[in-house]
Parts: sequence; structure tokens; C-alpha cells
Amino acid sequence: MFASIPSPSSGTISIGPLELTAYGLCIALGVIVGVWLAGRRFEEKGIGTRDDMSSIAVGAVLAGVVGARLYHVATDWEKFEDNLGDIPKIWEGGLGIPGGILLGTLVGVWLVTRRGIPAGLAANAAAPAIALAQAIGRWGNYFNQELYGKPTARPWALEIDPENFPATPSYLPGTTFHPTFLYESIWNLLLGGALLLIDRKFKVRPWQLFAMYVVGYGAGRFFIEGLRIDEAKEFGGLRLNQWMSIVIVVAGLAYLAWSMLRPADEPAVAGGPALVGADTDTDTDPEAEAGDEAHEADEADDVDEPVAETASEIEDDDEPPVTADELATTDDDEPAVVDFDDRDDETEPDEIEPNAGANDVTPVSGVDRVD
Repeated sequence: MFASIPSPSSGTISIGPLELTAYGLCIALGVIVGVWLAGRRFEEKGIGTRDDMSSIAVGAVLAGVVGARLYHVATDWEKFEDNLGDIPKIWEGGLGIPGGILLGTLVGVWLVTRRGIPAGLAANAAAPAIALAQAIGRWGNYFNQELYGKPTARPWALEIDPENFPATPSYLPGTTFHPTFLYESIWNLLLGGALLLIDRKFKVRPWQLFAMYVVGYGAGRFFIEGLRIDEAKEFGGLRLNQWMSIVIVVAGLAYLAWSMLRPADEPAVAGGPALVGADTDTDTDPEAEAGDEAHEADEADDVDEPVAETASEIEDDDEPPVTADELATTDDDEPAVVDFDDRDDETEPDEIEPNAGANDVTPVSGVDRVD
């Protein structure tokens, strides 16, 4: 068993002359893995390719980072109002996941719609990938020694350098804390796995899997947020992000309830039995089929059929009979193809030789033989 989890001595990684922040690398690695999984699911569901997902991710991820940073700045404005130059410094930490989910989703929906991909199916495909990306990205907090929880002596407690202790209250050097980054990383990893399992075992409607991700993430974040001791606004005994977690959980549950109760208008996607409200059974009622057949028979009876003229009707017809010459002439008064001229080589019926074979064919007067 661990006595405690040591914190890294530095938050940067040096590769030759290049110095990279470990926080940024964790975020980047999470994005790469998440885009890979989402692209693979795009192809499995037949809604797009990995190239489609990569192109969509460029805009959606950038929007997510911007939204997450703006959320952090807005909720901790007192830290930035006199230092506006610190706003773009995301490598120093400070990304609010609720803002990232909101803006990233909005831009992502716009991008997939432009490509003709159903937004709800794309959201379902991306939901487990988002959870996996968050599970990896959370390790950036570990390298920055930030966003840890209350003091604890558990074997998995996290060591923090004294210079990274909160200003108030004061803690003695050597104090260990709850590794909330690790809790959230494990929670998101389990959430992503659960979403993959649900998608494999059940038929889910568009947006339902994404709503499950929102509910699952919000529920886990509510309890993990309650362990944190970093400075945050509080209302009614709860931290601001706990209230936000309640909002997104309620919104996600409300959508799931509505989507399960409404009539099916889009096909469910995946392989197993349908979730409640995701029934896509298309069996027809035998009585309805019989009614359709009777209706088709009635329509067939209504079709007008040619009626033969009676002798009296023919006699009452004032139009003169059509002559053979008129029949042999087209509407343009040009002679028809039939040739009535006498031919020298014609053989009259009474001139047929008695030895003519059964297979011999005598051309009809005035008509050439068709070979």
C-alpha cells in the first residue's frame, strides 16, 4: 500500500532545448485519444469517417478550450480583473469543464450539421470519447499541484509542496490531501466504459448516450467538488460548480425522461434490446394489412375498363367507314410502309407446286420477307 502519492518536482517536461508544460501535454494527449475513439465510433456506426471526426475536432476542441477558459475567468474574475494579461495563460491551469462542454458541443453540432452528419448520432458517438479525454486531461492538475481535496491520511493521500498550499486555512508542512484529480480521472474512465457498454447492449436514440454522459459526469463532479478546498464562490453551503452539477444533472435527466416517453421518430442505433421509449418495432397489424388489401381491391374495381359498343350504337354512328386507302396513310398524308404494287415474281396460291416442303414459306403478296 502507498504511504502517500508524491507530487512531481516540476510541472514542465524538457525535450532538448524545448520545454513543455505537463499540463498542456496531458490536455493534448486526452484530445488525441478522444478524437481517435470518436473517429473509430463514427466509422462503426456508419455516420462518417475518422477524417470527418478529425476535421470536426479541430473546431470543437478549440471552442471547448475557449469555453472552459472563459468559464474559469468568469467564475474567478477577481483574480483577473487587475491582470487581464493572465487570461490567455491556460498552461498555468484554470479550465472550467462546464463551459468547455457547452461551447464545444454547440460548435461541434454546427460542424457536424454542415457535413450532413446527424448531430444526435454524432453526439452519442463522441460521448464516451469525451469522458476518456477528460480522464487523461485531469492528470494535468496533478503536475500543477492544484485542485486537490481536504486533508486526509489515507494511503492514497497526495503530497503537496507547501508553496502550493491554499492561503487559508493554514496547513502544516507534510500535510497530505485527497487526490481529487485522481478521483475524477477514475470516475470519468469508468463513465466512459459504462457508456460503451450501454451503447453495445442497448438501442439508444440520438442524444440519449450524450445525455447519460452529462448526468454521469455531473453526479460524479458534485461529490468530488465537495472535497476540494481551493477558493471558490459558495451559495447556500454549496460551491458554484456543485450548483452547476445539479443543473446539468437535472437537465440531462429531464431530456432522458422526455426522449423515452415521446413517440419514436428516429431509428435507434446499436445492437441490443431497446431502452424504454426506444422501441423501433415495425411489425404491422394483420387487421391493418387486411384493410389495406381491401382498399386496394376497391381501387382496382374503380378503374375504368373499355366497354364494347353495341350494334345500335355502331349503327347510330354518323361517321363514314374508314377505307383501306385512308388506313394506309399516316396523319401527315404520307404513304404507309406497306407496298401494294404488283410484283412480277409473286406466286399465286394456285401456282404452288405440290412438292413444296412444309418448311417453305410463300411470301404474302406485296410484303417482303423478314429474315
